[in-house]
Amino acid sequence: MKAITTTPTPVKPLEHHFHLSERLNIIRAGVLGANDGIISVAGIVVGVASAHQSQYTLFLAGISGMLAGAFSMGGGEYVSVSTQRDTQKSMMRLQKEAIQNEYDAEVASLQRTYESKGLPTPLANQVATAFMQKDSLDITLREKYNIELHHYFNPWHAAFSSFFSFILGSLLPILTILAIPYPYKVSGTVASIVVALIITGYTSATLGHANRFKGVLRNVLTGVLTMVVTYLIGGSIG
Repeated sequence: MKAITTTPTPVKPLEHHFHLSERLNIIRAGVLGANDGIISVAGIVVGVASAHQSQYTLFLAGISGMLAGAFSMGGGEYVSVSTQRDTQKSMMRLQKEAIQNEYDAEVASLQRTYESKGLPTPLANQVATAFMQKDSLDITLREKYNIELHHYFNPWHAAFSSFFSFILGSLLPILTILAIPYPYKVSGTVASIVVALIITGYTSATLGHANRFKGVLRNVLTGVLTMVVTYLIGGSIG
């Protein structure tokens, strides 16, 4: 009796869930959320501490600022990225209509783009024509609007990243202000916040390919100014 053989079903490789630009957007939202959490809540607790309030009042103020800021940052990221996503989809529809109604004009526009990059006219025309015949919508979106087809940012990813990173960032000033006794409560908190702002400023500048020293300096000055203002206000009221 002849044995029955079966061919195993090939296992498909795992797909990349996040495109590179999406991952960078999530990291950006996370770094900004953590940075805002540190500065915002540090300003609140330092201001309250300068009024010589109780530990319970400090805790309540810090937690309130943490939750309000986290929802504000998460909601802001959701609205911002949703608007960007809607704009990308709108540009895709408009470009699709332009290709259908004015195909030759789109080929000429793509040719001029390649000519501006240094290609001679005959070669630019040949490349533009070949690309338009292969995938006209994808190539024109890339060249004209720097949009990658079907790679749209997910607003929920940025929102959750910003929300939770804000909470993590705000825990530093809350725990510090509660742990340090009153003679050194404000100065110790300010010192720890400055160190944290140096780290987040350096990270943010590195992700944005900007000058790291300027990024750190701006970040630290913003945080220190925030704490100085709230400290003076809290001290004057208290």
